[in-house]
Amino acid sequence: MYSNKIESLLKRKKIGIGDNVSISRGKESYEGILMPQTDLGDPDTIIIKLGSGYNIGLDSKGIKITKNKGSTKNLGKTKNIKLKFNKKKPPISLIATGGTIASRVNYKTGGVYALEKPEEFLQNIPELENIVNITKSSKPLTKMSEDMDNTHWQSIAKAVAKELNSGAKGVIVSHGTDYLHYTAAALSFFLKNLSKPVVLVGSQRSSDRGSSDAGVNLICAAHVATSDMAEVGICMHGSSSDDYCLFNRGTKVRKMDTQRRDAFRPINDLPLAKIYPDGKIEKINSKINKRTDKKVEVDAKFEPKVALLKVYPGADPAIINWYVSKGYKGFVIEGSGLGHVPTQCRNSWTEVIKKYTKKGIPFVIAPQTLYGRINESVYTNLRLLYKEAGAISGQDMLPETAYVKLGWILGHTSDLSKVREMISTNYAGEISKRTLPGTFLY
Repeated sequence: MYSNKIESLLKRKKIGIGDNVSISRGKESYEGILMPQTDLGDPDTIIIKLGSGYNIGLDSKGIKITKNKGSTKNLGKTKNIKLKFNKKKPPISLIATGGTIASRVNYKTGGVYALEKPEEFLQNIPELENIVNITKSSKPLTKMSEDMDNTHWQSIAKAVAKELNSGAKGVIVSHGTDYLHYTAAALSFFLKNLSKPVVLVGSQRSSDRGSSDAGVNLICAAHVATSDMAEVGICMHGSSSDDYCLFNRGTKVRKMDTQRRDAFRPINDLPLAKIYPDGKIEKINSKINKRTDKKVEVDAKFEPKVALLKVYPGADPAIINWYVSKGYKGFVIEGSGLGHVPTQCRNSWTEVIKKYTKKGIPFVIAPQTLYGRINESVYTNLRLLYKEAGAISGQDMLPETAYVKLGWILGHTSDLSKVREMISTNYAGEISKRTLPGTFLY
């Protein structure tokens, strides 16, 4: 909301929100669209959107403002534009689940709001018409990813399998970025006999911002969806520029920065491929499943009573007692270094783990360092934890991937010996036989 002084000035000039204006003060001059002031903004600062898409704020003191031809009505809303996809292009399906990529700025509050239809965020990307034929778009749920749980992963998996088995050459799943890697891991385990690409994509910045990564991410995701890679993966910016994206395996990728456009990086693995906006695909990983004609099946049984815990100096293992009292059936613990937990100390986690392992509750240790792998025998404390207490090595799995995998396994069996066997089985590329030097900080 602008101050009374600015409101009076705009009224005299017959200028309204969405009008194209020129603002000058001394030698400085700017042209752009007049924006509303946010609820928490300075009421004496005028906001305009420049042609670049970025907004700037100008102190109203001593300015001259004039109205230009042209205005933008219904600011912040998309026009009712129907994209005309080429039917000769490969048919793919779009499943929208929410997140920043499916949001626009609310120019009153300064925050973002969810788009009503999945087609809305495609309207700024006409390049898609020349890449794919989006035959179906659906919105099975609308959630920010931090609000999702296993029931939403199951819904997405069923929607993806339905589209893949109904003629789609591939599926793009738009999704929030915060917990995007959890959903990617879940789909990797839930979708059996995967025969086509399943491409999860998001954006760090909403699609109507000048610096949005949504357009390039979606264009690259479309190229992946028509490729011969039968993988579940995340396709996002590979650098801070708009030059290429990385398609990373769904069980080996993690969000590594809160804001950077290239936040999603491969961990303990190489990217599957570099994807360029012009359609060039540069495969990097030697282990990529190829497209087939198999029918995709959904195996989404999941035990939600699994906890993901992190050890730290002085951490009290009594938290495990609390979780067990609440009916939790399994644990993934982020161990330090080669897979340690506090052992020969006042608060010994090893003793508590030993007690509950004897009762059939599995404890999987994943590397807190993210990079590298668990080693069960280098130190005495490691031998006590794995050989005597019965903890299970998560090898080089990401903690989040190990969490999803253990929940999926416990959805099928509670037999501890079987759980051990399944944890050690590589189902979706989540375990690497050996760590390649080039994967560190790729």
